[in-house]
Amino acid sequence: MTLCISLSARPSNNGTRFHNHLYGQLELNWIYKAFAPTNLEQAIAGVRGLGIRGCAISMPYKEDVIALVDEMDPSAKAIDSVNTIVNTGGRLKAYNTDYTAIEQLLATNSVPTSYSVLVQGAGGMAKATVAALRDAGFTDVTVITRNEATGRALADQYGFGWRAALDGGTADLIINVTPLGMAGGPEADTVSFPPEAIDAARLVFDVVALPAETPLIRAARAAGKPVITGAEVATIQALEQFVLYTGVRPSTEQVRAAEEFMRAQ
Repeated sequence: MTLCISLSARPSNNGTRFHNHLYGQLELNWIYKAFAPTNLEQAIAGVRGLGIRGCAISMPYKEDVIALVDEMDPSAKAIDSVNTIVNTGGRLKAYNTDYTAIEQLLATNSVPTSYSVLVQGAGGMAKATVAALRDAGFTDVTVITRNEATGRALADQYGFGWRAALDGGTADLIINVTPLGMAGGPEADTVSFPPEAIDAARLVFDVVALPAETPLIRAARAAGKPVITGAEVATIQALEQFVLYTGVRPSTEQVRAAEEFMRAQ
């Protein structure tokens, strides 16, 4: 049996259910488990030493893990952020499928590149989001984060603006890439943008995947705004991880069944 795992400060069942359901459909003798590591360096050493084939990396480890791998794929190296590790004979190669997910969702939702954008957050997922926005052709983007050093560095890297706080600011597209609204966290009930920003937005995007209906997404729906959810991000990035681990690309029907199973928890 082949083992794949995920490492996160707050493990969820999303990836576990998605991957294991696909293993079952495709009759693969694989299994996927989620862990909250007490020591990241030791956890990655375990991936290498135990022959664990794949390892998904979630907040807050997407940057810290860089020093622990052998090779960075361009998808991860370009943004200095990792969400996937593939172990081939003890050699660990890092990838980033978050970028792929954001890129695809901007395209499939036909989001106009003329939209002004506010992005809250400056961690690994925010890097993937801002990079995808830049590469898609967005030019009016502002990164919002209280930490000036990380926020300004991220904004400057992609030629965008930085602000320490929203301070009444609005935009056509608002994106939450912070843990605000994440299930199990101290701010699980927090709406990550104020009502005036939601009301002014033409599209609301929350990258938080658990719960699928975050406080921000619920508030946006109540205001009649179109939304992109973190659950959609989770499905795409998990699918691309599955392909990297197994070398098999499931059919659209198989992915849809796994997605429905993942969300029915």
